[in-house]
Amino acid sequence: QVQLVESGGGLVQPGGSLRLSCTAPRSIFSINSMYWYRQAPGKEREFVASIARDGMTRHAGFAKGRFTISRDNAENTVYLQMNSLKPEDTAVYYCEAVPSGSRGQGTQVTVSS
Repeated sequence: QVQLVESGGGLVQPGGSLRLSCTAPRSIFSINSMYWYRQAPGKEREFVASIARDGMTRHAGFAKGRFTISRDNAENTVYLQMNSLKPEDTAVYYCEAVPSGSRGQGTQVTVSS
């Protein structure tokens, strides 16, 4: 299965910011909506945000006002700007191309003082 490549995770203090990136092959990126999910230890995977090919976005309730998804069609990259991070945002963040189902390996985000 085609792998997407995420980057940008790391350790950040509460209130801090991170920008995640996910790059896909053009053949995948150009025909799919792009989603961000996250999974914390012991918890189910949950939807974070999505962006369609036309730029229409959706954000989960917990993400509204703090996270912003965007895409750069020239670079085949989707971004997740995360501000005002909280300890409960700690998780592995994954991107996925929908409907193709291609996924990345994930990037760890840890919010801790």
